Amino acid sequence: MRILVIDDDPAICSMLKKVMEKNDWHCTIAYDGLAGINYLEKESFDLVFLDLNLPYKSGDSVLVKLRTFSDVPVIIISAKELVTTKIDLLKIGADDYVTKPFDIDELTARAEAVLRRNAPIKKEAVTELRHGQLRLNREERRAFLEQQELQLTGTEFQLLELLMMHPNKVFSKQNIFESVWKDAYRDDGHTINVHISSLRTKLTAIDSTREYIETVWGVGYRLVKLES
Repeated sequence: MRILVIDDDPAICSMLKKVMEKNDWHCTIAYDGLAGINYLEKESFDLVFLDLNLPYKSGDSVLVKLRTFSDVPVIIISAKELVTTKIDLLKIGADDYVTKPFDIDELTARAEAVLRRNAPIKKEAVTELRHGQLRLNREERRAFLEQQELQLTGTEFQLLELLMMHPNKVFSKQNIFESVWKDAYRDDGHTINVHISSLRTKLTAIDSTREYIETVWGVGYRLVKLES
């Protein structure tokens, strides 16, 4: 696994590098936003740890730029604790958010969870899912609606994949969190809502004539049933 850490704190970078390398993950360090983007444009990574307060180019600007050309998973590490900050970052493509100071074991567990849910699909599994005009290729990790490709983050892809694998099932927030995040349920009440909202927005941008994801109040979410 190749990890990129973008943070201007040498102590945090040194600690993360040691921990990542103990797990046999190759770790690259960028100490400012411009250097981080430069690495991301030229090299391939499996996961990015991204600070917000960076020299030359802020972390949120790095994330916005990154999402124009890559869906590599991103975990934000920041001292900012505001819920609104977390929601805004999830909306623009972050996969997880950890507040400084953080517990290194928790951070490692979060990284492992993100890597697991973005692991390539085994070839013997069903590679293509369809639901009406929705089509999802699990092997290529691409999704289409009305023949137009959806520009999804890794987490949004996993959510849509889960719903399309079981189109008649209503998924509770706990079901979704444990299936997509592959971790014990610990949602703060915002994470899943933000990702579902973003996914709905991207679907509506292509086809505004109908809803594709239904909220079953008091229960959870499912795909809207196809018309017979």
